[in-house]
Amino acid sequence: MRADATRKAGYTMTTPSEPGEGRLDPGLSAIMSERRQLINLAYRLLGSLADAEDVVQETYARWYAMSRQQQEAIESPGAWLTKVASRICLDLLGSARARRERYVGEWIPEPLPDRTEWINGRPGGATVDPADRVTLDESINMAFLVVLESMTPAERVAFILHDVFRYPFTEVAEIVGRTPAACRQLASSARRRIRAAQAPATPAAQRADLVRAFKQAWEAKDIGALIGLLAPDATGIADGGGLASAVLRPIAGGEQVARVFVDIAGKAPGLTILERTVNGQPGLVAQLDGVTVVVLAFDVAGDRIKHIWAVRNPEKLRPWTTG
Repeated sequence: MRADATRKAGYTMTTPSEPGEGRLDPGLSAIMSERRQLINLAYRLLGSLADAEDVVQETYARWYAMSRQQQEAIESPGAWLTKVASRICLDLLGSARARRERYVGEWIPEPLPDRTEWINGRPGGATVDPADRVTLDESINMAFLVVLESMTPAERVAFILHDVFRYPFTEVAEIVGRTPAACRQLASSARRRIRAAQAPATPAAQRADLVRAFKQAWEAKDIGALIGLLAPDATGIADGGGLASAVLRPIAGGEQVARVFVDIAGKAPGLTILERTVNGQPGLVAQLDGVTVVVLAFDVAGDRIKHIWAVRNPEKLRPWTTG
């Protein structure tokens, strides 16, 4: 595996110098600089920032469990770390299916915070340190991650490694434990799932306008305006994980979704709704007494909102309530 394979196609973020980095051993600095890349990869594979961080910690634990001689014998430490992290993710994806069968209600990927207000689809204002967040590109928007959840573990790993991170199938095969030809078929199958689920692209400014209009109609409890913004076959999915109140089944139909949001606004008069970037796209965050209680991600098709994902599980909201 090549050392630069994990830095192809612009999917990585620049790693800034760490405090005191100049005093570190150059080899150690190179190893630690891979952390952002590993988080990028593991989040896409698992859909959970918390799990991604655990994977990276385990990956480094395995590196430092080796002797210095064993470490020096590895030609490309960055590629070794990526290979180990990917295999850990593959194992976790297999067990995640069983865990999610026991999950209370619907499971939604953990939303990534970007604490900025947006105007006309563009982030604005002060941003968090880019070293502390996953690269924002189309492969982390919520609609994309939801489709990834429908894939088999092998499909997901082969697709992400090849199509997103540009690994050749010969290297993907070493990680997945299948032949390059089999990995090619896995990625092709995953690609078909993505294409089947994708709506025609809507300009970023139009998406932002729709989400902002939804916010205003929600605040005004204007059910007619909400219905007008939602596709007739729109769906709303909430994830409380048994730790926060949430509708356990998807809500089908634009009118039904609108009524639920009006009902929520009526029961929580102190709700503050903020415009925030969620997984790289315009979203909303609702707070009560300064505490984030729900993060909303939207999927837009044409000039209507097609899907709304509402994350209520407080464990998934921790990144939104700290820092």
